[in-house]
Amino acid sequence: MYEYIKGELTEVTPTEVVLEAHSVGYKILISLQTYSKLQAGKECKLYIHHHVREDAETLFGFADKDERTIFCHLIEVSGIGPNTARTMLSSMTSDEIRNAIITGDVNKLKSIKGIGLKTAQRLLIELKDKIGRSGTATLVGNYFPSEFDSQRDEAVSALVLLGFSKANVDKVVDIVLRESPGCRLEELIKQSLKRL
Repeated sequence: MYEYIKGELTEVTPTEVVLEAHSVGYKILISLQTYSKLQAGKECKLYIHHHVREDAETLFGFADKDERTIFCHLIEVSGIGPNTARTMLSSMTSDEIRNAIITGDVNKLKSIKGIGLKTAQRLLIELKDKIGRSGTATLVGNYFPSEFDSQRDEAVSALVLLGFSKANVDKVVDIVLRESPGCRLEELIKQSLKRL
């Protein structure tokens, strides 16, 4: 419904702000990640997620689209509501969450308050493919997902055409990309074939 709200910050706390735009004050919940980029009395633009429940409508604000994207992916996971997602984004940066999911770092996710082993595992299972492909030139080791997605997809397609199952191919190609970031398509396919 809302893409962003731009206006003057009249109140700023670590968990929420009041953003005045055209004489209307919007109460917007934020993470510590967004809070660190804001200053009271200054004009700013917050990207909005409008969360609607039977008993309430809440605006969540983000300093950039990337943080909002991660937030939206997190709340798609069963057992993670908007407040838990906001806590996660307050405990770790968007890049740290993305990297933990891509690399399968359960312990890093478990270190966030309110995230247990089962929830951390669910996050990895449900978001690994989504987060891995939605990153905006995010460094994981030396692997930039957005830059090499087409190369990865070509390698996966080629290996599936050779008769390997897509599930196995996805896992192996991701492992090769983590171990040999920036390798050429031919090398990626050869290294993957050795492991299949």
